[in-house]
Amino acid sequence: MSSQDIPEENLPSEQDAAGHTLQKTADDPFADPGLPPHEHRVQDIDERAAKSSERTVALLFTISMLATVGFIASYVAFPVEKIVYIWPLGHISALNFALGVTLGIALFCIGAGAVHWARTLMSDVEIADERHAIEAEPEVKAKVMADFAAGAEESGFGRRKLIRNTMFGAMALVPLSGVVLLRDLGPLPEDKLRHTRWAKGKMLVNMNTHEPLRPADVAVGSLTFAMPEGMSEHDHDFQTEIAKAALMIVRIQPDDIKDKRELEWSHEGIVAYSKICTHVGCPISLYEQQTHHALCPCHQSTFDLSDGARVIFGPAGHALPQLRIGVNEEGYLEALGDFEEPVGPAFWERG
Repeated sequence: MSSQDIPEENLPSEQDAAGHTLQKTADDPFADPGLPPHEHRVQDIDERAAKSSERTVALLFTISMLATVGFIASYVAFPVEKIVYIWPLGHISALNFALGVTLGIALFCIGAGAVHWARTLMSDVEIADERHAIEAEPEVKAKVMADFAAGAEESGFGRRKLIRNTMFGAMALVPLSGVVLLRDLGPLPEDKLRHTRWAKGKMLVNMNTHEPLRPADVAVGSLTFAMPEGMSEHDHDFQTEIAKAALMIVRIQPDDIKDKRELEWSHEGIVAYSKICTHVGCPISLYEQQTHHALCPCHQSTFDLSDGARVIFGPAGHALPQLRIGVNEEGYLEALGDFEEPVGPAFWERG
């Protein structure tokens, strides 16, 4: 079959040097029909319609801002444990639902506003451009800048201040959602590291027998572990609190105590020190009664309990905090206040 026998509508199309398809026609099979005629949108010919679109875009950006504020408010208002029933989702976390809905609305409205702006107010004239080398010529660079300036002018970004200002507001508020999420890194410590359950009048309770301690219960050379009265292993925060309040009690002959403050804060040679090692927080459990040295089993930090619990060996950087103790009217050992300095590891390095 020759090419003369093929219907004209079935003749293959060709492309020009720029890659544009050239459709063949009956009169001139090689003619380029060009782009279809441009159809104006209603916003292009009616300023009232353009103003309406502008208000719609501004409304979407404003809703985004309100949703971002709602996101932050939800994060503060809803407790983590609150569960609500929402049909058809069932029983879900009120906090998760509120965060998801508000953040979704905030992001959607920014996207919808940008799309509506582009489709109704920005220029929609199609422009064909020839391909050019990757390295732009100075003339091309100048043309790009001119096109950019023309595009900015056609978008109405400078003239339509309502859209511009609300868009800036929406874009500025959305990142605050991520900032608020930093709260999930953990609660702020505030001054919790500086305080324990010990307070004036709190009796020293034996951690093994759960009975208040009398001076007679602590023999010379013995090692006893204590906790504040009122604490129970069934408390939900017991592990957190005992990690700061655990106490190590030893009895030393008063003549063997070298540190003056240690002697003043003791009772008949009974001294109370934090059980938590100042290196990485391991519980100290080894005591040598002849030398009065306490040894941390984790990294062998050694403290002299007869000399202010100063570090004499190992990686610990600070002495053990001492608790000032006395005896109440009933003859039980009691605290005369909280620790003078924070307990635990590397507190001063952490600020």
